[in-house]
Amino acid sequence: MLRAVLFDMDGVLVDSEEYICAAAVEMFREKGYKVAEEDFLQFTGMGENRYLGGVAEMHEIPFDLERDKARTYEIYEQIVRGKLSALDGVETFIELCRERNLLMAVASSADPVKIKVNLKEIGIDPATFHAIVSGLDIEHKKPAPDIFLKAASLLGVKADECLVVEDAVSGVAAGIDSGAKVLALTTSFPAEKLKDAHWITESLATAEDEVLNW
Repeated sequence: MLRAVLFDMDGVLVDSEEYICAAAVEMFREKGYKVAEEDFLQFTGMGENRYLGGVAEMHEIPFDLERDKARTYEIYEQIVRGKLSALDGVETFIELCRERNLLMAVASSADPVKIKVNLKEIGIDPATFHAIVSGLDIEHKKPAPDIFLKAASLLGVKADECLVVEDAVSGVAAGIDSGAKVLALTTSFPAEKLKDAHWITESLATAEDEVLNW
């Protein structure tokens, strides 16, 4: 029986991928290195540690995790101001969860600062969620299931009583491995790459009733 919904953030609640990518490209440019947007794709959904660190490794760029990540977030906060909005169907889907008395959590590999900025920019009160788990709260990032297991634990439910909403290949794998059912959105990857999910749809606006009725 479904008791809780665990939302990834980027690509599920908001599409900020182009902006964090632009911020990362600019951060590396400030360091004196040119990287391409497509370099980041394989690290999407794994949290900024891997998102930035993976590209640094790829190009053999000296990388100071805390300093370079902090600078990336500074750039990000500046460039997203007034540019973000909730993705299609988000408000309606959240309201449906409320009507069914489902618990809700954000389970994002991003750091708390990015989660805070994104929720503020799209106009969703963090208090909407009964728990918020960030990439700093767990050791093993997606595709490991830890973040969803942590979110379920904080909500006081079992993972197999949860619906995970994801958009990334690594996130779908993490959700499946946690024991949850997974709704995959094709906002970041094509459907064929998300085929392990229980349901696949374009956005929360097109999700079938079945995803909340089991």
